[in-house]
Amino acid sequence: MSNALTLDIPAGMPWIDFTREFDAPVGAVFNAHRDPDLVSQWLGPRGYEMVVERWDFTTGGGYRYLHRNPDGMEFGFRGTFHTVRENDLAIQTFEYDGAPDEVSIDFMWFEDLGGGRTRLHGRSIGRTVEGRDAMLDSGMEKGMAEGYERLDDLVAQAG
Repeated sequence: MSNALTLDIPAGMPWIDFTREFDAPVGAVFNAHRDPDLVSQWLGPRGYEMVVERWDFTTGGGYRYLHRNPDGMEFGFRGTFHTVRENDLAIQTFEYDGAPDEVSIDFMWFEDLGGGRTRLHGRSIGRTVEGRDAMLDSGMEKGMAEGYERLDDLVAQAG
């Protein structure tokens, strides 16, 4: 895998920054975030099934989905899309059902690098450092890295 996920986790601060490049045009990467049929094919760790109950990737829209691990355990997530700008920006809230008091606000910028390449930048800002650290301890980095590897495969098929 040539495009690694990079995380910046500043000590004592309740946020995580990430960067990931894709060998695909910005429109394909953005569409893979917008289309619920595509989202269900890449979001989350390998081996997990994703069930999308609601996915309205528009300004003011919202979402709810479940991840089911190989043992049948379910993990629910929900939020609101506050701002969505085509091929440019998405701002959303993110809440895991298992930690209802730890809602984060997430920003994603889609950068066109030219030559059919995209850089995705993100920042997830939580309520507390402890909540951020609990999210990291849950396996978030592994799930993100595997999900973006799956997204690589998906956008390569579309190209």
